[in-house]
Amino acid sequence: MKTLETERLLLRQWRAGDETDVYDYASGNRVGPMAGWKPHESIEETRALLSRFREEDETWAIELKETGKVIGSLGLHARKRPNFPLPYDRELGYVLSEKYWGRGLMPEAAAAALAFAFGERNARAVIVSYFPFNLRSKRVIEKLGFRPLFRLPENWLRYDGALLDEIVCILTRRDFFGTVSGKLSP
Repeated sequence: MKTLETERLLLRQWRAGDETDVYDYASGNRVGPMAGWKPHESIEETRALLSRFREEDETWAIELKETGKVIGSLGLHARKRPNFPLPYDRELGYVLSEKYWGRGLMPEAAAAALAFAFGERNARAVIVSYFPFNLRSKRVIEKLGFRPLFRLPENWLRYDGALLDEIVCILTRRDFFGTVSGKLSP
């Protein structure tokens, strides 16, 4: 993946040693459950995840330039949802260390990734989803200019057996260049 740079962040490929920073936030009890996955129980679990990220080459490490610390991840995934009613090119997914919530870092990172998707990869549309209880993620999605499409009731089976609703949103190339790129500079 191409390295992207914003004022405060580097979106870069995963490196050996990143697992320590990722385990630091992925083992906590808030980050994973907000995204629908269980907290990591071992550094080996984190290493396996990062190995998959490297192999798939769809997910950036989010590095805080000030410290060089990996504080999250952001992916533009090519996977397709079965029977999806509208065409789209990528699905946005992201996670941020709880220590960095509320600082505008995720909209900054995601705006850079979307500029890459629409500008360099000529994407026509990107989708994203969130769980109704994840109001922080909802706010990021709103800041980026995504429009809600629909609610999928009990569509996500969480690690603890709970069936969660998903709110699915879309951002088109035209909407991005007409609204977001003027508000958030990558």
